[in-house]
Amino acid sequence: MIPVNEFRSITSEQNPQFRVLKPWWDVLSEYLGITMLMIGVFGCTLQLTQDKISCLPNRFPDLSGGERDCSHLRQENQSLWEFSITKHLSPDVVEVFGRKNGLDIHQYEFVNHFCYERAVHWYGKYFPYLVVIHSMIFMVASSFWFKFPGTSSKIELFVTILGKCFDSPWTTRAISEVYEERREERMVVWRKNTMTKSAADNNDDMVSLIRSSIKSGSEQKSAEPQPTASLLDKKEGEQAKALFEKVRKFRTHVEAADLLYFMYVLQTALKVFKFALITVYSVALVPNIQIVVMCSVPPDLTGFSVFCCNYNKAHLFSKLAYCYICFVGVYGLLCVYSLYWLFHRPLKEYSFEAVRLETGINDIPDVKNDFAFLLHLSDQYDALYSKRFAVFLSEVSECRLRQLNLNLEWTADKLRARLSRNASERLELALFLLPGLPDTVFEISEVQSLKLELISNVTIPGTVSQLPALQEMVLIHSPAKLQLEALSHLRENLKVLRLGFEGPEQVPLWMYSLQSLEELHLSGALSSEFSRGPALDSLRELKNLRLLTLRCKLTKIPPSVVDVCGQLLRLCVHNEGTRLQVYNSLKKLVNLSALELTGCGLERIPSAVFSLSLLQELDLRENRLTTVEEILSLQHCRRLTVLKLWHNHISYIPEHISKLRALETLDLSWNKIRSLPPRLCYCTKLRHLDLSHNQLASLPSEIGILQSLQFLSLAFNSLESLPEELFSCKRLKVLALGNNSISSLSPRVGNLAQLLRLELKGNRLESLPVEIADCVSLKLTAVIVEDSLMDLLPPDVKDRMKHR
Repeated sequence: MIPVNEFRSITSEQNPQFRVLKPWWDVLSEYLGITMLMIGVFGCTLQLTQDKISCLPNRFPDLSGGERDCSHLRQENQSLWEFSITKHLSPDVVEVFGRKNGLDIHQYEFVNHFCYERAVHWYGKYFPYLVVIHSMIFMVASSFWFKFPGTSSKIELFVTILGKCFDSPWTTRAISEVYEERREERMVVWRKNTMTKSAADNNDDMVSLIRSSIKSGSEQKSAEPQPTASLLDKKEGEQAKALFEKVRKFRTHVEAADLLYFMYVLQTALKVFKFALITVYSVALVPNIQIVVMCSVPPDLTGFSVFCCNYNKAHLFSKLAYCYICFVGVYGLLCVYSLYWLFHRPLKEYSFEAVRLETGINDIPDVKNDFAFLLHLSDQYDALYSKRFAVFLSEVSECRLRQLNLNLEWTADKLRARLSRNASERLELALFLLPGLPDTVFEISEVQSLKLELISNVTIPGTVSQLPALQEMVLIHSPAKLQLEALSHLRENLKVLRLGFEGPEQVPLWMYSLQSLEELHLSGALSSEFSRGPALDSLRELKNLRLLTLRCKLTKIPPSVVDVCGQLLRLCVHNEGTRLQVYNSLKKLVNLSALELTGCGLERIPSAVFSLSLLQELDLRENRLTTVEEILSLQHCRRLTVLKLWHNHISYIPEHISKLRALETLDLSWNKIRSLPPRLCYCTKLRHLDLSHNQLASLPSEIGILQSLQFLSLAFNSLESLPEELFSCKRLKVLALGNNSISSLSPRVGNLAQLLRLELKGNRLESLPVEIADCVSLKLTAVIVEDSLMDLLPPDVKDRMKHR
C-alpha cells in the first residue's frame, strides 16, 4: 500500500510555520483532502491486489432473439436439478455437481479480462484513480499560494518575521511597560477623583481614611518586591532593532499590491468550481457501478455468446463513492464559506484600534492590501500574533527600544571619558550622529555644556535637573523636545543656547521661554522677514539675553530683535553673502556694545551704526567695502575701541580716521590698501594693528608715535624696507613681517625689549643682526625665519636666546 507520507510534499505542511496563515476552514479542508486521498489510495490498492471480475456463460438466450439479462436467472421456471449431474452415494444421500461448461482456465481468464474491459462501466473501473487525482488537485489548490514564486517569498518572510516578533523579549517588555504606565495613570485618576469627591462632601474622616489607605498602599507597594521588566542584553536589543527595520521594509514591499489576496481568492474559486463539477458527475455516474453485468463474447472463442459477470468490488466501490461524495460536499461547503468570508469582510484593510486601546500604544498605524490580508489570516489562527506584531509597527515602541539600546551602549563611564573643555572653557559632552539621547547622560553631574549634533528624536526628560552645572546647550540639526519638568529646570538655569537648523519650523518653541538665557546663537535658513508667526515667536520673554548671533540669510535686521533691545549688548549677524538691506532696527539697540555684520554685502558703513553711542566693537568682515569715507561719523561712537574692516576691498584709509581717539584694535587685513595715511598714527591708544595681506609698499615714519602698540602684523605685503621709527615702539610683543621683500633688518630691533614673537620668513634677508639677542623676552624658537639665516647667527647669540 502507498504510504500517505509520500503526498505530504504537495501540502504546505512542509513548512510548519505556515500554520499561522491557515484559518480553521483551511485546516478542516486539509484533513478532508487527506481523507479523500486515503479513500482513493485504498481503492487503488484493491484494484491492484484482488481479482476484478468473474464471468460464467449464460445458457438461457432470449426467445425474442436477444440475450436475456443475467439478473433474471433466478426467476427461471426450470429447476437446477434438471440440469445438474447427480451421484447417489447411498440410498438416502445424493451429491449434486455443477453444470459442466467444457471451458478451460485460459478461456475463463480471457473472458474475465475481455468482459472487464468491455462490459464494466468506466466510472466503476477508474473511480479510485479519479479520487486520487481529485484529492491531489484539491491539495495543490489549497497550498498553491504557498508555492507560487510571486507569493511564497512574501509569505515565508511574513511568517518568519511574525514568529520572531512573537518570541522577541522586546514585545513582552514594551507591552508590560505600557500596561504599568496605564495602571499608574488609572491609580492617579482614581485617587484624584476619590479625594475630590470626599472634599466635596466635607467629610474629613473619609478624607483621612483615603489618605491613610493611599499611604499604606504606597508603603506596601514599596515593601513588596516589584516585578521588574525583563532587561534586554545588547544582543537582544540589536535583534529587536533589526526586527523593526525588517517590518518597515516588509510593510513597504507588501502594502503596495494585493497579489496574495488575489491568489487566495483564485485558488478558493477553483476549489468551488472543482467541488461543483465532481458533485454533479459523481452523483450521475455512481449508479453505474453494478455488481452483475452482462457481457457479449464472440461465440467462436468459447461456444457461448453471452456471459454473466460478477464485478467483485462493485459493492465496496459504490459505498466508497457515496462516502467520497459526502466528503466532497463538506469540502465544498467550506470553500463556499471561505468565499463568503473573502467577499463580505474588508480584508484589504486592517485596523489596530482594539490593539491600541488594549496596549495603550496609540501610534500603531492601520495597514492595507496584502499586509492587511495576512494579518486577518493570522487572526483566524490566534489574535495574539497581530497584537504582538503591532508593537513593531509603532514608532513610540521603536523609540523606546532605541533608547534602551543607547543606554546599554553608552554607559556613564563611556560618556564621562568624552568630556572636554570647549572654547568657553566649559566642561562639554559632545555626542554626534546618535539615534537618540542616552538617559545615562543625566548621570554625568559635572557636565556644563551639552552638545548634540545630527541626533534625531531628542527628548530631554525631567532628569536633566540632575545636571546642576549645565549652563550651555548646543543643538546642531538635532530638533529637541522638552518634558515639562525639563523646561522648568532649563528656564531657570540655562545660560547659553546654540541652535543649528534647516528651517524656521525646526526652531523649538520652548526657546522663547528661557528666562535666564544670556546667549542665543541661531544658525540656519530663517525666513527673510523673521517675523512673528506660528514658526517664530517673540524674544520678549528673554529678559536676560545679552548676546544674539544669527547665522542666516536675511534681508533686514529681524524685528524680533527689538524685543530685547533694552538689554542686548552684542549682536552678530553672519549673512553668508546675502545682502542686508534694511538696518533701521539697529537704531533701537541703544545699549549695544558690540556689533558684528559679516557677509552682509555692505558697500558702506550703515548710518544706523553711528547712533549707537555705547558701541565699543564694530566688525564688518567679508563685505564689499571699497571706501570708508564715512568713518568720520564713527567719532559719535565715543567708546569705540575695536574696529575690524578685514576681508573687504578697501583701497585706502581716509585721513580723518585719526578722529577715532579711543581706538585700540584696528584690523585692516585682507584688503587692497597701498599706503597708510600718516594721521592713522595719531590713534595713540592703538595696541593691535593688523595690516597683513594688503599691497603696502612702505610705512609712514609717524608709526613711531604708536607707543602703546603691542601687536603689529605687516605680513604678505610688498614692503622693501622698514622705517627706523618702528623700533621705537618699545611695547611691541608680536611683530609679523613675513612674506615681504625686506632686504635688511635694522640693528635697532634690539630696542624691542618686550618682543615675544618675530616673523621674518619669506623675505630677502641675507643675515640677521646680532642685536636681536638684546630682545630679552624673545626666545630662539619664537623667531620665525629660514634655517639658513638662523645658522648664520653667532653661537653665543643663539645660546643666549635658547636658554631664556
